[in-house]
Amino acid sequence: MVVASGNPFAKEMAIRKRILNIYNKREEDFSSLREYNDYLEDVEDMTTNLVEGIDVAAIEAKIAQYKEENAEQITLSQARKAMNQSSQGFTGQGQYVPAVAGAMGQPRPTGMAPQPVPLGHDMHGYAVDDEEMMRLRAERGGRAGGWSIELSRKRALEEAFSSIWV
Repeated sequence: MVVASGNPFAKEMAIRKRILNIYNKREEDFSSLREYNDYLEDVEDMTTNLVEGIDVAAIEAKIAQYKEENAEQITLSQARKAMNQSSQGFTGQGQYVPAVAGAMGQPRPTGMAPQPVPLGHDMHGYAVDDEEMMRLRAERGGRAGGWSIELSRKRALEEAFSSIWV
């Protein structure tokens, strides 16, 4: 892999792009949120180690094995990503492609008929969360930002008692 050696940011971005093109599973591909989070953590550890130059040979071997074992899934995910980008009006080079052609405002033909959206998925093909998953995301998202219910209770009590003494 050739990476710009002068700019550490460019090096990290090139490594991240390469890794995310290979390790491209989504949450729907896992049976639990815990498995998905473990997967994301492993990917981030590998990426960080590659950027830092730690155990590069072992990580490259692991990537090669993963690519071999998951070649079909990787190809399908890359095709899905390319199709989503083209349907949003962008090319791979980041140039805008107009959604209409000609003065009449006729839609540009794409050569493909629209595909039906599976039940339980939104219009982009991503699974729609049920109520329990939405509750878990809201709860964990708050904790990830440093918020907790205990912190709120403690602050409310402190404010209540401090107003008594004033």
